[in-house]
Amino acid sequence: MTSSEGGERRLRYDEGCPLGHALNIIGDRWALLVVRELMLSAKRFQAIREGLPGITPGVLKGRLDQLIDAGLVIHPPGLGYYALTPSGRGLRGVLLEVARWGLTQPGHDPRKFISPTSAVVSLNLMMDPDLAAGSSLVAGFDMGREQFTVHISRDGRPLPEAVDAADGDFVLRGPGNAIVMTMYGPLPVAHMAAGGAVEVAGDAAAAQQWADMCATVPMPAAASPG
Repeated sequence: MTSSEGGERRLRYDEGCPLGHALNIIGDRWALLVVRELMLSAKRFQAIREGLPGITPGVLKGRLDQLIDAGLVIHPPGLGYYALTPSGRGLRGVLLEVARWGLTQPGHDPRKFISPTSAVVSLNLMMDPDLAAGSSLVAGFDMGREQFTVHISRDGRPLPEAVDAADGDFVLRGPGNAIVMTMYGPLPVAHMAAGGAVEVAGDAAAAQQWADMCATVPMPAAASPG
């Protein structure tokens, strides 16, 4: 892939290290975030862009073309959507481990934009499998144009699925940031709902039980008064 924002293709790293080879494919700015946005469902161009508000149409088109050339994404003629190939889906573990590392680094600020897909994928980082193992709870997340249903595996791993209409023991409705702060923030779900950050449909106690199975997201320290 290219190391520029345009369409010129050249190798960044001319070496035999597998890491260097991988970064030649996915190391450009935005590439892994484009993959993230396709991790749970195929999407049209504009839907991908809505999950990446800082990207320009030209750069997104360039990244998608590069990912197609690399065999990570398909764009069937006439169908209008982009989807990951098996090789692209194989990046799931890479995305999660990079995100897990990023969560521990200074400067992470969950108050900044979080896309719906990112909000749901984050469950893989934040849900405690020891607490969730054996749970039969099913969660729904309605974030407008993107909706998800999440089951829990026997060993306590979240199994998110993009759906047309979210369903479950409870459904949280709201934007990605509000969903994240409701699941991982320090305040009870009922408090977040009462304040209008989210709407809770179904079993509110189940929603709190779900949140209790998740870690609390670290918040940046408040700036000292100047």
